[in-house]
Amino acid sequence: MPFPEKKELEEALRARLTTGIHEKIKTARVGIAGLGGLGSNIAAMLVRTGVANLTVADFDTVDLSNVNRQNYYLSQIGSPKTDAAEELLLKINPYLTIDKHYVRLDPSNIPAIFDGCDIVCEAFDVPSEKAMLINTILERCPGIKVVSGSGMAGYGRSNEIRTERLFADLYICGDGIDMEDTEGGLMAPRVNICAGHMANAVISLLINGDV
Repeated sequence: MPFPEKKELEEALRARLTTGIHEKIKTARVGIAGLGGLGSNIAAMLVRTGVANLTVADFDTVDLSNVNRQNYYLSQIGSPKTDAAEELLLKINPYLTIDKHYVRLDPSNIPAIFDGCDIVCEAFDVPSEKAMLINTILERCPGIKVVSGSGMAGYGRSNEIRTERLFADLYICGDGIDMEDTEGGLMAPRVNICAGHMANAVISLLINGDV
């Protein structure tokens, strides 16, 4: 089959959605802070849904320990996650606009990196870094909504993962349980369920302004 032109791909995406939805999704810009188990999977779900403009940031490289739950392949071990994610996302939609930042995020660079985003997904592992990113965006980036992931280790208990609005511009997805209190470590199913909640929250916010 010949490689689809941009217009053909656009029409295929539009045809799978109800009237007017595709236009709302494709014109938005979504930021993803952290491209690990949550972020790498969120990005793929958003692109498959029609999000065409992403800003992604991560300072890490793909490691062998990542491939049990993160959206990467063995051939990408050693690559910056920003490059590896871009490679895979462009295979889903080669007409994407991806603004990538191979950098550790901190209060000095977050506002400039995510400037112009409608929504930012917080997908860090360390609680202190989660709080730092959320606080920085809510305090210094007015108008940007934050979707954050929290507590999704272990296995089973799928229905305990939920999405809640915490503040006016902050939404939390997860089960709220510390990893130390779960059995089974980090596994793909629950990580992907939480990533799905976060991607779904983003889409709901883009379409309706709420979840």
